[in-house]
Amino acid sequence: MMLETYATYTYYIDMHHGMAIKEPSDIEMALEKASRHIDTLTFNRIVARGFDRLTPFQQDILKRVTCELADFETENADMISSVLSSYSINGVSMQMSSGWNIRLEKGVAMPAALYSMLSQTGLTCRLI
Repeated sequence: MMLETYATYTYYIDMHHGMAIKEPSDIEMALEKASRHIDTLTFNRIVARGFDRLTPFQQDILKRVTCELADFETENADMISSVLSSYSINGVSMQMSSGWNIRLEKGVAMPAALYSMLSQTGLTCRLI
């Protein structure tokens, strides 16, 4: 079984109006990476069930979240891939952890509002 990318290049350009990623090949790779991170956050429920068997509402949310996450991960790639969780230089400090605006779940960093949108699908619930 091949893993699906939950948003296509065409969707990213035409519907999402993506501007953060410029090169078409970079868009494809970013959407693929974001889709795999969504699989992690949804306990591979989409892989098990199949994207086409989800409701139109769930599919729409997943497409939107995939594009937003791809943009976020591209724009913040250096910070996300850093092995440091915090640093301080001349009195200015920065910390990468779960907070009021960033959610760090299962090794995937994403804006808290974006995780809330993904949660609307019901696929992130640990109780299922």
